[in-house]
Amino acid sequence: MEAITLEQNQNGQQAFVIKEGVVRLAEMVIGVSGNIITVYHTEVVPEAEGKGLAKLLLNAMADYARQHQLKVVPFCVFVQAQFKRHPDLYSDIWQIG
Repeated sequence: MEAITLEQNQNGQQAFVIKEGVVRLAEMVIGVSGNIITVYHTEVVPEAEGKGLAKLLLNAMADYARQHQLKVVPFCVFVQAQFKRHPDLYSDIWQIG
């Protein structure tokens, strides 16, 4: 497994991506506008599920938000759930309301 990269996906959107060679194992699709990151979708291919890849993507996105002083709007149900379960970890970047 390679390091997490921030790439443009085939739809022209940005995504944090985890690959193994040329195979895309997981991605978190985002949009950045002003000081807001909108997280649209997180997906892990079925054969890589259960290995913590979505959590790695979440950590990379949160680190990126903090480094760039951005707030996060989580449309992605996975990210919403993690923010609600662990507000102590994400309250500094969570754009509520």
